[in-house]
Amino acid sequence: MTRPKAVLIGPPGSGKTTIGTALAERLGVPLRDTDADAEAAAGKPIGEIFIDDGEERFRALERAAVAAALAEHEGVLALGGGAVLAPETQELLAGHTVVYLRVGLAEAIKRVGLASARPLLVLNPRSQMRKLLEERLPVYERLGTVHVDTDGRLPEEIVEEIAKAIEGGA
Repeated sequence: MTRPKAVLIGPPGSGKTTIGTALAERLGVPLRDTDADAEAAAGKPIGEIFIDDGEERFRALERAAVAAALAEHEGVLALGGGAVLAPETQELLAGHTVVYLRVGLAEAIKRVGLASARPLLVLNPRSQMRKLLEERLPVYERLGTVHVDTDGRLPEEIVEEIAKAIEGGA
């Protein structure tokens, strides 16, 4: 059975892409990003999917991308920040090594930037980010089998911590 070595979850700005790229390199496996898969399926960037087709269409593409990636991908998998909100996705993540990248509000905003092109952060990014974190943190906490703090840490340190956790559990 094919299964990812690690599935990275966390809010915008937690480092899923940065850490995912470095972790995949460290483990000698490919990185797959479900946001990129959803964009490829739609033939346009996420922001345009939201504008042209609506958030529900994006979430449907996202659910399909996650399901396919969990079934097909053997490397490191990075999920979009909101992907974990779908009950179907939560069920599919059971039994996987799910790495929750924790990030505080101030650090997330610093990383994402207040002039973000992220659709859910367009109006009042600080307030929207706080709302996203409040809504999603309990889900991230529950789904994560490995929890890693990212605030004030170098990507290399985070990658080493994750690699030790998943290699020790292998």
